[in-house]
Amino acid sequence: MELNNVKDADVATADVVIVGAGPTGLALACDLARRDVRALVLERAPRLFPGSRGKGIQPRTLEVLDDLGVAEAMLAAGGPMPVGMVWRDGVRQGEQRMFDEPKATDSAPYTAPWMVPQWRTQEILYARLTELGGTVSFGAEVTGLDQDADGVTVSLADGTAVRAAYAVAADGGRSTVRRALGIGMTGEEVDPKPVLVADIRVAEPALDRVNWHMFPPADGDERTGFAAICPLPGIPDFQFVAQFPDGTAPDTSPDGVRKAVAAHTHLAAEDVTEVRWASDFRPRAALADRFRAGRAFLAGDAAHVHSPAGGQGLNTSVQDAYNLGWKLGAVLRHGASDALLDTYEEERRPVAAEMLNLSTGIHRGTARRGAATRQLGLGYRTSSLSAETRQGLPDDALRAGDRAPDGALGTGRVFDALRGPHFTLLAVGQDTELPHSGGELVRARRAESITAYGTGLFLIRPDGYVAWAGRDGTGLMAYAESVMDHLKAAVDLNQT
Repeated sequence: MELNNVKDADVATADVVIVGAGPTGLALACDLARRDVRALVLERAPRLFPGSRGKGIQPRTLEVLDDLGVAEAMLAAGGPMPVGMVWRDGVRQGEQRMFDEPKATDSAPYTAPWMVPQWRTQEILYARLTELGGTVSFGAEVTGLDQDADGVTVSLADGTAVRAAYAVAADGGRSTVRRALGIGMTGEEVDPKPVLVADIRVAEPALDRVNWHMFPPADGDERTGFAAICPLPGIPDFQFVAQFPDGTAPDTSPDGVRKAVAAHTHLAAEDVTEVRWASDFRPRAALADRFRAGRAFLAGDAAHVHSPAGGQGLNTSVQDAYNLGWKLGAVLRHGASDALLDTYEEERRPVAAEMLNLSTGIHRGTARRGAATRQLGLGYRTSSLSAETRQGLPDDALRAGDRAPDGALGTGRVFDALRGPHFTLLAVGQDTELPHSGGELVRARRAESITAYGTGLFLIRPDGYVAWAGRDGTGLMAYAESVMDHLKAAVDLNQT
């Protein structure tokens, strides 16, 4: 194939090349590293992203990060979402809760969103990747991508290239790789008002750090829009967000940010002692026409762009990585058919579309933050990988394609058994013979009772969703042979 005159000596190799070191790319790299898949992350910037932008981590994403080994660090770095406080003319008007308060259950260890600045999330994932032996190449600007039947070649601005079996574009809404692949994106402008977002420090005691401070526009005043100042946990910073109804691009310079704070709130410009980072955007929603093109995949903002309302963008993106990671590992390390990778688009594109509609609804005030935003109810019941063999189940029964709930499992918890890159075969309330536990691909566990599961045999995927469910082992081997052929030996219930 044509390599743009790149010499062989200038071509690095990897199993998977990931373009973009944001939360999506880093989460995918961590997942691949623990599967002994050689991934190289290419990041155009000279360092990790410095802003707090995507700061809300939803419960389902916390479960993903738990499995990747960083939940403890994320919990230590963050805090609960503050209760909103509405201000008018410098006077507190009262508290405003931004989302429904969830009830704790035995099946969900994380029940509420957790606030962690995006830059800190990326630092934690980067540290985990380094611990697992993975690498990020900073200052590596991708200029193009070519592919053939055997792999992909990613060209860089410095004249070098990377050759890999597969490539994943995690390089944001303006993805270079998506454009190189010729994949279109369909979307709409969610709101015509530009938005300024900045990390600032504020002189004490101008604002407390207890509340998320809300500043609605003055009645009848179209010159200013909504603004908010949110304290960020564990650091002195606040995140400032402001709308600009006149349609002009916000001034992101330190002086511009200070003027915006003074215009939108009762604070004076001099109350802002430091502007640490600033950016601007226009809220939009867009979905890529495809998530796969040959040996290249789109993930995160490269595949779907959200309004920040409801905190769905980063969370949906990390879960893209979690879905794709185990499938790449199965193909590259366990001989699974390449057709397994087609299920990435099959499963994740409908989820992305659903979350885009939710984000847009929250932004426009037609939907509320609640159970849907926590993403614990998302699943893949209609996926070609989901096989439910039981009949006559009650409406609220756990089914193939659903998220596998947590629960007590003798010594430890269900999530303790699921943690890691393997499948889990879980027998609940029945005595079906199980394969030997401790295998690389499938580990088997038994429990007398787990409320959220009812009774049956459940094959749980590495990303924590039920792949197959039956009252006993009947049909499990047929499923392994026809759907996930690489599992045949691992789930053979007749092995000794």
